[in-house]
Amino acid sequence: MNRATMSLLAGVAALAAVTGAAMLRPADDVEVRTLEARLPRPVERSALTCPRPSASESATTWYTAFTPPPDDGPPASENEGESSAALLPAPEYSPGATDDEITESPDDAEAEPVAPLAEPGAPVTVTVTDAGAPALTGIAEAGLAPGWTVQQTTRVEAGTGRGLLGTACQTPDTEFWFAGASTADSRHDYVHITNPDAAATVVDIELYGPEGRVETDTAEGFTVPGGTTVPVRLSTLTDEPLGDLAVHVTARTGRIGAQIEAVDDQRGADWLPPATAPAGGPVVLPGIPAAATGVRLVAFAPGDEDVTLEVGLAGPGGTITPAGFETVSLRSGELTALDLGNLTQGEASSLVLTPAGGSDDGRVVAALQVVGGEEDAAEMAFIPATSAIEERATVSGNTGSGTTLALVAPGDAVEVSVTISAGTEGGEPVTETYTVDGATTLTVTPEIPEGTEGSYAITVRPNGAPLFAARTLTMGDSADRVFTVQTLPDDRSAVEVPETGQDLSILLD
Repeated sequence: MNRATMSLLAGVAALAAVTGAAMLRPADDVEVRTLEARLPRPVERSALTCPRPSASESATTWYTAFTPPPDDGPPASENEGESSAALLPAPEYSPGATDDEITESPDDAEAEPVAPLAEPGAPVTVTVTDAGAPALTGIAEAGLAPGWTVQQTTRVEAGTGRGLLGTACQTPDTEFWFAGASTADSRHDYVHITNPDAAATVVDIELYGPEGRVETDTAEGFTVPGGTTVPVRLSTLTDEPLGDLAVHVTARTGRIGAQIEAVDDQRGADWLPPATAPAGGPVVLPGIPAAATGVRLVAFAPGDEDVTLEVGLAGPGGTITPAGFETVSLRSGELTALDLGNLTQGEASSLVLTPAGGSDDGRVVAALQVVGGEEDAAEMAFIPATSAIEERATVSGNTGSGTTLALVAPGDAVEVSVTISAGTEGGEPVTETYTVDGATTLTVTPEIPEGTEGSYAITVRPNGAPLFAARTLTMGDSADRVFTVQTLPDDRSAVEVPETGQDLSILLD
């Protein structure tokens, strides 16, 4: 036997000894380490985009940033000292503009961060009154990344677009679907597209009306340079004055944020966020305010099959079928709109659309246009179909006397913990537990603890069956009351990390 063979056998024997020693470890220790590896880990980096606020001279915008403190579980980061979260300006880009005409760069060292956070659990609010305030993009890292949320609320006192506009700054993605936009003569809707990345991207916009795809030669190929925003007026994409539209926005490369600013001559303005309800389950539109005087449903089936939906109205006492609106049928690729009138009859409710037996259960893009007030004082808000809260959801920018939370359990009953954070000017967090009966909507008006000052955040954690939620924010007195409604999607603050292991066979290759 030669030396090479003996050396190889010795190496294999040593390797077998090491492997055997590893296999002799207690089984329960291996199980514990495997379980820890499979637990969801808090994200260590989050990105957000905020659309350009109203350009009205009478507008005031509040940005409120917040990251919930960590739940029981693994820490968000081993390097808490490196945590950061802030927003920077994203200048507006006009096709044909030169570099000199883009006045600010988001990477400019002189740009002032907006609403920077110092620690989880402590909200920060910034007030902006500049009519030329830009869109924003930002990153949260390490301990401030999991659940980072920024609320953008604008009060416009007078003129076209008056009212209260509210939206949560948005996690960038590759595509978005909207229902409820319009190119009617009385509407002035813009889709705001923001590119948070350094590289430019190209964006396509598709419009769908009651007769299907709206043909247009100008809705494809919008270039959005890195770190900029582009507002596109929908009426410039088609000559047809369509009262109801579905809008599909896609990025050919990279990620974008996209939200629609809907402005009506008679009903003011609000943000129309994208619909996020997944296929295969009920389509839930939560939190129709009790004071709503009109409700309009706009729905669209983007798949290849028609969809028939059973209509349910989940109120405080259970779910009923609205008379005359037992079902709604959606033809593939064609928009459907229904005026549901004074649907809630003075009770806060939620609309639940369930695929009928024998119907296709493909994706449905839907939203409600909700009208509050009468005649000259009428104002609109939007409630898009949303996804269930799986673990946790947070909404910031709440006020002491103008916040109402709607919790919806379309199936079985669910227990929910609701945490009111410290305020921007002081206070301590407080948690209350509620039970939402199955097939009902529970309305919660938070009781602000003594010592809590300024705006605050609400964090919702369900335990059990699927839960959907929305927040209504109101400002002003009874003669000049304005409102906005926002859904609460899951904050996706944790991700599952794939399990890895040693492959000793590579040493023998």
